[in-house]
Amino acid sequence: MGALAHKPKLYEQVAERLEDAINAGTLRAGDRLPSVRQLSLREQVSISTVLQAYLHLESVGLIETRPQSGHYVRRRERPRLAEPQVSRPATSATPVTVSALVSRVYQSMRDPNLVQMGGAWPSTELLPTRRLYRELNALTRERGDAGMLYDVPPGCPELRRQLARRSLDWGAALSPEDFIITVGAAEAIHLCLLAVARQGDTIAIESPAYYGTLQAIESLGLRALEIPCSPRHGMELDALQAALERRRVAAVLVVPSYSNPVGSCMPTANRQRLVAMLEERGVPLIEDDLYGDLHFDERRPRTCKSFDTTGNVMLCGSFSKTLAPGFRVGYVAPGRLRERVELLKFSHTVASPTLLPLAIARFLEEGGYDRHLRALRRRLSEQVARMAEGVAEHFPEGTRVARPAGGSLLWVELPSTVDSLVLHGRALDAGVSIAPGPIFSPRPDSYRNFIRMSCGQPWTPRIEGAMATVGRLVRTLM
Repeated sequence: MGALAHKPKLYEQVAERLEDAINAGTLRAGDRLPSVRQLSLREQVSISTVLQAYLHLESVGLIETRPQSGHYVRRRERPRLAEPQVSRPATSATPVTVSALVSRVYQSMRDPNLVQMGGAWPSTELLPTRRLYRELNALTRERGDAGMLYDVPPGCPELRRQLARRSLDWGAALSPEDFIITVGAAEAIHLCLLAVARQGDTIAIESPAYYGTLQAIESLGLRALEIPCSPRHGMELDALQAALERRRVAAVLVVPSYSNPVGSCMPTANRQRLVAMLEERGVPLIEDDLYGDLHFDERRPRTCKSFDTTGNVMLCGSFSKTLAPGFRVGYVAPGRLRERVELLKFSHTVASPTLLPLAIARFLEEGGYDRHLRALRRRLSEQVARMAEGVAEHFPEGTRVARPAGGSLLWVELPSTVDSLVLHGRALDAGVSIAPGPIFSPRPDSYRNFIRMSCGQPWTPRIEGAMATVGRLVRTLM
């Protein structure tokens, strides 16, 4: 704040003390300030004096007022880092051999003593845990016998009805009979791959791609064809079209909304073009919509499934990123291959758990899910923005970071001389878990100078310290 008059007014004195606290880091960006009444009592001044102090701080851009919430320290704009460029993977299909590397990395994501910025799951602080447990306890009393029985495919009718209702928000009017309940989205994708491909077939995927998808392709003896991906708009459709003209592809697997790890979101027109392109060629589209509900904008992106007129799109999703990772409740709407997927589901796991899908169905039916999502999206949006600021503040010049409009992940490109596998090891020694870039490609030399960072944990001094530690380690590897 600029120099005050020789005898500052009372509200200016209050404002100056708050500004000093902000500049010293005692009050951080996003922190809530005391209520007007609380500050009035603390400073022993009138309510009107406090209001004047807050108005002054807001006028100089230090704080902001949120309706029905209070006054908060405003985030100071930092120069935005450039985004990673469009990926340029090899144009040939390749066998996938990523599981051993993923296994080594994944062990660190289970260590409670580490600062977890490697795993892509939300903190339990952001989830309606108690509410879900209440629903589960009530169901145990009311329908305890049901929990002891097989829930054979297609699975929980109550949840399938709720999914059909929610499909209207996705732009698709699906029926309960269109859905099959699965053990998470991972099983849904696995079943879709089994339904469309045989050993040795090629699956076209985004590059980089989620390592769980790569592991599924590897376990089935399939080959992966990496397609360039823009950090803003997702899979490059011209590159996909050229690849389809060169070789036979058994299916295309995409994450159109807030992909893992890049966080890209495919524009609506591109989704429509993608569906039409594959429908014309008879190539199934496996759509992973795991992050679709985690949009930061007002409107949810339309699914590719909403443009499907022939049943060629196989829509997969789950509640693992929004409600309860440990419940492992997912679903698939496999279109024209529904009967085959249902038979595969039965042969694969016979049935899904009974009470867990029922608890989620009741939560959805009572309206709790939409209220929870609004709060979750706001928190994740703030955390993604704060993590991106942390990268800009602590990482060296030449770092690039994606700008996701949803989800909970940051894809970070480090200076070209930095080996993220070495960085991963040194970060573990320093008590921090990150996800190194090579686990997101079937080719172990790809994305060596990239890392994925999870924004699912609330921002705390411990998280900020971990960001500073990783930034310092990056500098030592340049």
